[in-house]
Amino acid sequence: MDSTESISHTGFHAGSFSARDETRAAAEAARRRVRIMSATLLPPLPHPEPVAAPAARLTLKTDGTSRGLLDGAWWPRSRDLLSELPALTDVLDPLWGRITRIAVNPKHWPVIPPKVPVHGHIVKVGWFTPEIDPHKLLLLSYGTGRWDLLIIPPETGAESAARLMAAASDYDGPPLTASALIAADEGRHGVLATDEPLDPDEAWEYEGGASAVSVSAAVPQQTPPPGRASRLIIGM
Repeated sequence: MDSTESISHTGFHAGSFSARDETRAAAEAARRRVRIMSATLLPPLPHPEPVAAPAARLTLKTDGTSRGLLDGAWWPRSRDLLSELPALTDVLDPLWGRITRIAVNPKHWPVIPPKVPVHGHIVKVGWFTPEIDPHKLLLLSYGTGRWDLLIIPPETGAESAARLMAAASDYDGPPLTASALIAADEGRHGVLATDEPLDPDEAWEYEGGASAVSVSAAVPQQTPPPGRASRLIIGM
């Protein structure tokens, strides 16, 4: 019996030492893994600050009866409707009601997507020729009405763009079509894309400096004097 107890006792202690050794080995291996992971982890990258999209370069006639054929002018930065329309609808939705459809002449637009996602909804896009002037954008607002904007070519110089914006939103201006308005300006001042360079102060203002108004700006409520033009200029 002594021999049996001795064997049993010895076996018990041998098993206990083996379990402790395995536990220590596992713990040490875990600590090594933690040290290796800690040594190889890179510091977290900073979250990029959101970049606000540029405001639409737009001028509109205020409410009232107009003798012209246009309701204002839009000067997009590119011929990409997917990237240009969201900024435009940001301005127009609060003013005119939700814009649901637009139509263009495909002459100057390389790609015309059937639908463009804007903030909060989808705008359906169509094209017509020859019914729509190549330099005009037709907009429809759900249950509200229709508007026509002169499209100033993106490559147009700032001076020409400013003249066209003023002409398109002038109540007393001649009832010219969009293409006729651009042709008239070209005839008087030369090709649109070859303006003389502006001085730094003028360039800063045209690109969104002191005179710029953000898309969230309130609409002016003043009533214009009789017989004078009244314009809302945004994102110049």
